[in-house]
Parts: sequence; structure tokens; C-alpha cells
Amino acid sequence: MATKAYYPLNEIGAGKVGFSKTRSIIEAAFYGNNVVKVNTLKEAYELAKNSPGTVVTDMPIKDGDTFGLEKDAKVLLFNDGAVTGRYAAARRIKGEPGVDEAKLDKVVMDAVYESRWKTLYHAECFIGLDPEFMVKAHLLIPEGEENILYNWMLNFQYMSDEYVKMYKNSKAIGDGNEPDIYIFSDPQWAPHDAPDVDYSCLSDPLTLCYFDTNENCAAILGMRYFGEHKKGTLTMAWALANRNGYASCHGGQKEYSLEGGKKFVASVYGLSGSGKSTLTHAKHNGKYDEFGGIKVLHDDAFIINTDTCASIALEPTYFDKTADYPTGCPDNEYLLTAQNCSATMDSEGKIQLVTEDIRNGNGRAIKSKLWSPNRVDKIDAPVNAIFWIMKDPTIPPVIKLKGAALASVMGATLATKTSTAERVAAGTDLNALRIVPYANPFRTYPLVNDYEKFKKLVEEKNVDCYIVNTGDFMGTKCKPADTLGILETIVEGNAKFEKWGPFEDIEIMYDWSGKTADFTPDLNDKEYVAALKGAMENRVNAVKDFATKKEGYDKLPDEALNALQKLVDELN
Repeated sequence: MATKAYYPLNEIGAGKVGFSKTRSIIEAAFYGNNVVKVNTLKEAYELAKNSPGTVVTDMPIKDGDTFGLEKDAKVLLFNDGAVTGRYAAARRIKGEPGVDEAKLDKVVMDAVYESRWKTLYHAECFIGLDPEFMVKAHLLIPEGEENILYNWMLNFQYMSDEYVKMYKNSKAIGDGNEPDIYIFSDPQWAPHDAPDVDYSCLSDPLTLCYFDTNENCAAILGMRYFGEHKKGTLTMAWALANRNGYASCHGGQKEYSLEGGKKFVASVYGLSGSGKSTLTHAKHNGKYDEFGGIKVLHDDAFIINTDTCASIALEPTYFDKTADYPTGCPDNEYLLTAQNCSATMDSEGKIQLVTEDIRNGNGRAIKSKLWSPNRVDKIDAPVNAIFWIMKDPTIPPVIKLKGAALASVMGATLATKTSTAERVAAGTDLNALRIVPYANPFRTYPLVNDYEKFKKLVEEKNVDCYIVNTGDFMGTKCKPADTLGILETIVEGNAKFEKWGPFEDIEIMYDWSGKTADFTPDLNDKEYVAALKGAMENRVNAVKDFATKKEGYDKLPDEALNALQKLVDELN
């Protein structure tokens, strides 16, 4: 077994793996006499279908019987209310400086106590789709939240006969003492007067996502949005993978088959809306089909073994924005569920989804694994290239980074714009650039861990590293045709990079397949050079801030800062 569910009596007790205070509070709730076990996807579907407020559409689930549903299953819609995105301010990570775990533990302790008056559902699933890395996860959630339960079982791998057998034969992770993941969720939770409970430990008094990732457990309180449960679960799987020799990746990966039996594996990293899903699933008009085509690992969550450079998907399905798929779009036949969308009745009297963002931004749907016919769960071929996707108007559509320290620190200072998938404070400038290390706002361990993992891939495993700009370059839009053409030119070995201006460690490509405009940077333009220098200085300042904020929890090695400072100096 990959993770540990059962303990001999001599392994149970204080100070032993799997028995932290937070985990002891959370796990005990799973064994209450108010808990109902949900064993199959069919059970979860019926619960969600009959949950008050669920819209049962007339849209059939394509081939649902092939993955655990009845043949007549329909796409279910559920809307969460006013909150339609993730809320980073609610996250609290046990072990981080400034996190008052004693107070947080009492908040969770009281939330578990209050849940005794409710019927709770217990579901299980697997995270990781290959015997090399499989984690068993448990979710406990109250009656009335059946749609979250069903979506969670769809998003991850439900316990089918095939995967139960695979799990029994899976490799133990690390030393074999990694415990199963346990998540206690109560979206109906609200703070109240309670003895010895101090809510001052919460930044938002109405919500909490509290993670004890060293012991693989979490509590999600007052949060209805399914994305909190998806990313909260991935948060712990990524942390578990990180401490066991994997690079944890919020991005997409695909394998190109080329002439002569060659393979090229590309990994793209970006936030929601950056284009990572588009790039991952692009079929390139079938130009590689004659050599074996393209294989897709996943477009959101995977891990890379930093020794073998093989990669493993963590989820079978896709949690995608619906705005790009209007009603009637052929891709919609692969929908399983939808969240935060509207519905209407068509001319035949059938209930149809309204998938465009009319009701709200960030309408979402879970799409079947069948949507991507070239899907695989593991890519054994070693990764060849990393692409940091940025929306920084000072960076050309593509540059290549030389040197492992620069390649990794540029990922650590990945600059992008705020996504509609996030709930942000009023007045936030959604167009302002912000730094999101490795495009992964779900990291729960020191940033240096990611830095060292990606540096190792470049330095020891000869992985190439690029930045691609999918936004605009000084007012000229970098279109999807540009980014796809850049990928094709690099993958096919036709890229011609040359030294870029004063930079010793950055190369630039001026021509690529399908180029749509002239993106040549004018280094004689003082305004442009000042903007570029400012962008690099922002990265320098970000790394300096890592060294001081949270008591230096995310401090990077001096070489990382030096690699960025060198770029600024070269522009002087």
C-alpha cells in the first residue's frame, strides 16, 4: 500500500507518525455514529441528484457506465451562492511562522463537536494514478453538501475494482509511514460563542482552510466552493510528494512523438487562465499523428520524479472553466457536473446548461477523462523542457534561460495576473502583475524545496527551461498561434536562439512557426529598457522579501538572488 491506513498497537501513540494533535482531532470524527460511508460513485450520484437545490439537466453523461455511473446518468448543476472562487486568505499552514496552531486546533475541535448534530458522509478516493505514486484520501462532509462529495469523487480517482487492485500492488511511499489523507469539511460552519475558542487566529472570521501537511490532514470550514476541496486535497498530495523526492507541479504536461521514434516531453506551468490547458491539449492540427501523435498527462496537477524524470498524473478528470465552451459546443458532451453556471429550457423542453459566464465569473465543470482521447496517467520518457508561462509585458513571447539557478529562480518569481478563479479583496487591481512562485499558490512547505527540485532537473538532468509570454508584449498581443508555433519550433528541433542584448544567461528566438506579429524588443528604447529593468527589479525585491517575510520561511539561496541581480546589472 502506498499510504498507511492501519496501525499495529505498538505504533499507536503520542509522538508517533500519524498521531499529531490536529490529526487526532480530525480523524476521530470519521468514526462517529453519525457517519454514513459512501462506497461507490453511483451512491454519490444519487445523493447529489436528490440533494436540495441540485439542477438535474437533460444532458446525458457520455459513456458514464464505463467509469462507475448508470447509463442514464445526467449532468448535475449546483450553484454555491455569491462565492465562486478560491480564497487564499483563509489558508493556514501548521508550522508556518505566525500560525497559532493551538488556537486553530481548538477552532477545529469545536467545529467537529458541532457536527455531531448532522449526518456526515465519508468518501474515499485515490490521488495519483500509477502504482509508483498512489495516495488514499478520505473526505468527511455533512448532509446537504452531496454535490461537493460527488464532485470530489469524480475529480480524483474513485475506488473502482481496477484501481483498488492497482493500489494493493502500489509502491509504499517513502519509508512506508506516510498516513492516508484525512479532510474534515463543513461548508455550513460559522463561528459562534464557545468556551475557550478564540477566532482571532483567522484572517477571515467566517472561513478557514487549515492544513497539517506533515501529518496529511486538513479542515475546511465555511467554504462551499468545490475548488477549495480540490486544491485543498492536492495541497496535501503535493506536500507529500515533495518530501519524497518529487517536484510538485501545478501545470500541464504532454509528450510529442517525432520522426525516428524520438520523444519530446514538455511541461507548462501557469495559473488558471494563463493558457496552460490550451497548450497542454492542443493537437497541433494532427501534424504529429503519423509518428504516434501526442499524449497528454494532465493539464493541472502532476509530479515529476527528480531521479528518473518520469511524470505521474494526480487526477483523472478536468476541472475547467466553462466560459470558453458555449451551449451546444461539442466539448460539452464530456461534461460530468457543472458549478456556478445557469440553466435554461431549450425548444424541446429539455434543461440545458448556460455555460458562459453570465451568472458570475469562473463558471466551472468537471469534464470526463474521455474528453482527451490521447490521455495517459504516466509518462515514462524523461521531461525535456520546462516552460514558465508569464503575462509580463516586458518579456518577449519566448526566451531561453541558461544556468540552473536562473532557470529555477525565474520559476520562483513567476509573474502573472490575478485569475478569475480566485476570490480577492475589493479594490484589487486584476491587471497588476504579481509573483506566484512556480504558478502554485498551494505550496505548504518552504519555497527552497521547489527551488532545489527544479534546479536539479535543469542542472543534473539537462532539462531546458524557457519563459513564454501568453499575454502581450509591450502592447502587442501574443496570440495562441504564437505560443503554439513556439512550442512546435522548439519540439521539432528547429529553434534558433541567440544571445539577447546584454544578457549573458538569456537567449531569444526571433522567428517561429505561425508568427503573427513583430515582437522584436527595442533595446535602444529607453522606456522599454526601463520597464524591463523594473520587471527584473521586482523579481529581485520578491526574493529579498522571501528572506524576511514569515521569519525567512521562504528564503532562497544567495545564488538565486545573485542570478536575478546580475540581470539588473546587465541593463545598467
